[in-house]
Amino acid sequence: MIKNSAGTWCVQKKVPEKLQAAVARVLGSKKQTQVYLKKSLGTKDRREATRRATHALADLDRTLREAEALSKQKLPERKAQQRATVNDAEVKRMGEYVYAKALAWDERTRYGRDEFKRIQAEHERLEGPLSAPWAIPYESLPSHGWSPAQLAEQRQQLNEDLSAMRESLALGDTSAVQDHVDDALSAFNIDLDRQSPAYPKLGMEILRAYVRALQAIEKRNAGEPIETPKLTVGATSALETGGTLRVAFEGWEKERERPTGSISEYRRAVELFIQLHGDLTVAAIKKSHARQYREALQDVPRKRTGSLLKASLPELVEWSRKHPDAAKVTQSTVNKQVGALQTIAEWAYANGVVPEDTPWSNPFAKMRVQGEQSERTSFESTELETLFAAPVFTKHEYPEGGRGPSAFWLPLLALFNGARQAELAGVTVADVRVEPETLTPLFYVTTQISRGKHLKTKGSQRVIPIHPQLVKLGFLRYVDNVRHQHGEQAFLFPLIAPKHKWDRAGVSAYSKWFGRYLRAQGVTDTAKVFHSFRHGFKDALRKTTPDEELRDALTGHRGPKSVGRGYGAKEMLARFGLTNLKNAVEKVEYVGLDLTGVQPFVVQTQAREVRKR
Repeated sequence: MIKNSAGTWCVQKKVPEKLQAAVARVLGSKKQTQVYLKKSLGTKDRREATRRATHALADLDRTLREAEALSKQKLPERKAQQRATVNDAEVKRMGEYVYAKALAWDERTRYGRDEFKRIQAEHERLEGPLSAPWAIPYESLPSHGWSPAQLAEQRQQLNEDLSAMRESLALGDTSAVQDHVDDALSAFNIDLDRQSPAYPKLGMEILRAYVRALQAIEKRNAGEPIETPKLTVGATSALETGGTLRVAFEGWEKERERPTGSISEYRRAVELFIQLHGDLTVAAIKKSHARQYREALQDVPRKRTGSLLKASLPELVEWSRKHPDAAKVTQSTVNKQVGALQTIAEWAYANGVVPEDTPWSNPFAKMRVQGEQSERTSFESTELETLFAAPVFTKHEYPEGGRGPSAFWLPLLALFNGARQAELAGVTVADVRVEPETLTPLFYVTTQISRGKHLKTKGSQRVIPIHPQLVKLGFLRYVDNVRHQHGEQAFLFPLIAPKHKWDRAGVSAYSKWFGRYLRAQGVTDTAKVFHSFRHGFKDALRKTTPDEELRDALTGHRGPKSVGRGYGAKEMLARFGLTNLKNAVEKVEYVGLDLTGVQPFVVQTQAREVRKR
């Protein structure tokens, strides 16, 4: 049982994968598959909901049984969903289709008696015997082209047809081309509601196109060289409309103020795609384009110098194929660039860059590199021992690059609460609070865009009980000291805190320093970085609680099974309870790690001279 957004209890059941398509048919759903069955219990009272659940689950089971029976039958193909509109580009393309088809048919009839015999056989097989004026004995036809009698007869018939169609066009009577409208809709796989305003609009476009076709044939009959346009049909023609990928990026960039780094990263991803495929309209981008883009990115050399710095994506791929042993960019880099295009394409669809009512799905979805583990990994206990035995932690000797107390506290905080570097850089005195009833110290991860406090996702807002080891090492004393000196709204680590709305220079510099410092202490594995503390915290949490949702809440994470979960401090405390959160964090430990050599913080340590490095 779960609660919906209104607080009403519901029963929900996962549909087995093999039945998901059949369940969608049983329910008459517009979706191809139904992953979950859900039924409201009509009450906010848990006891009453529990009583009603048995009957509700029986209904869900009945649906599953019907689906199972249906799945054993041969399912007919799903028809195209009926639409109430067609966009201008689709209307134009269907008109072009009718025009091109009329001219193609006319050209074919002029090839001579052998082609005419094939036409006659096709017509008789599908629709019955031909009527006049085409019912001409095969033997009387010339081997190439028409006879003078055929041409004269065709001219007379064309004059009658053209006169009738012009009259229909003058009257706006689209019934004259009803067959052509139906043919075009079928060719483009569109089921258009005949009662919709779009239907007569399409009819007028096709009537005009057919009149133009008859006029062109009339010129052919007069001996003018009228070419037959290429006949294009199907959804692909209709999809090649709307704004391009670059237009979508520019719209995404202008929508609101964004970090400079994100803009550069997304622009780079867009330009690489354009170098490979051209500036396609978003609606024309297919999954094959996205796959080829991903595969090209996987061939990009990791180290690029000289001419490679300005090389295009195809040039980089070509170089890489000639140097197969050269190291390639990481999986993370590939996924970031694919993910950037997924975001831009999704924005394009939501903001009308993809024409409305155009059948579309994001081609970059599910295109990230799968099956490989992240190159980042947790620290071993011996590596943690080495790091925390350094003078930064045993003597509070802060290298200049470590930005004062940040060098000491950020690794310890990340070790015992799993927060990201940017989250720690933006923490303020007000983000560290004590729960009044239990006196439990809490660490709030919050956002405040006006001060440059940004989070990776909406789900990253959370509250984490402060680990006893951090209390023992004097973290609360450190917070009180900053509060006393600078006030409640002060940043705890001002030397790396953002100075304005999108500033990340401080945390970026700290990150580079930490990487160098880590290697200097003997941790040489390049897969070990500051983010490894977060990996270690996640590993440690798995040992303290089997509750995956609780773990995701504490780490501000949305994993494959946590789609749709949204957390915040209040929601977390209400949903999981402070006791459960506290117990999970307090039990976090690292076997083999001895922190007795780490010198606790005391106020006097701030006066120590900074050692430059």
